[in-house]
Amino acid sequence: MSSLQQYPRFTLGNSLTPEQLAFFNQYGFLHFRAFISPETVQQLLRASQEVQQQWLAQGVVKVNGVPIKYGKDVDGARIVQRFAFASHYSPVLHEFLQDPRFQSLFPLLEAPGGRVGENEKDGLVINHYVNVTGSEFSQMGWHTDSLRDVFYGKRIGPMLNVGVHLDGTPATNGGLRLLAGTHHQSLRDLLFRKKYYKDVGSDPNEVAVETEPGDLTVHDGRMWHRVARSPLVGEASRRRVMYVPIIAGKYEPKTQDSPTPFYLRFLHLVK
Repeated sequence: MSSLQQYPRFTLGNSLTPEQLAFFNQYGFLHFRAFISPETVQQLLRASQEVQQQWLAQGVVKVNGVPIKYGKDVDGARIVQRFAFASHYSPVLHEFLQDPRFQSLFPLLEAPGGRVGENEKDGLVINHYVNVTGSEFSQMGWHTDSLRDVFYGKRIGPMLNVGVHLDGTPATNGGLRLLAGTHHQSLRDLLFRKKYYKDVGSDPNEVAVETEPGDLTVHDGRMWHRVARSPLVGEASRRRVMYVPIIAGKYEPKTQDSPTPFYLRFLHLVK
């Protein structure tokens, strides 16, 4: 495990501090404690459950070209395990994305035109990991978020992946792992350092991100990361995270007529 394991945890205010900017520039990620209150955590969980009920009732398969990943819960009930564009179906989730503190992260892009990508990429994604028989989402192998630009022959654009953690995740329960500093890597390393999604094992240099409910994490889209499977089974393995893309560059909203991005055609392989 990386010697960076005792990295600093910060508090996010209306603007980033010089210390926070310097840490991100060097390591490619930031971790903020108590971004939202326990009451807001519960409000967001209820909102996600309402979207789930709506999609289950309507048999939603894709949203704006992005496949929805379904699986089984601890009681065998069918659940949504990867939402996309969730805020389009919930006033509560949409309002949450208007929090002005998200704008304080824009300087990390080092590019003009920073914005919350509510209508771009995959929109507001909610990942619901649970380790039980029938679950279709208990881990995610090594990958970078910038690969999608490469697939479309584009220059890699500025992107931050911002995670709002709705469950506490100690390192002993799996969770986010990062290779700090890999946002500075060459294009070759971005493409070939790991086998995308197939490599799921630990790396001696990885940093385990241990979260509490309400924490917020930010990592550069070029950084290698994975989500480790929980060694626990059942309710104790449950981890729910909302991911918000913060991006710059040309505005490219998705619509109901948008095709399925090539890289998402392999989403069924992620279990």
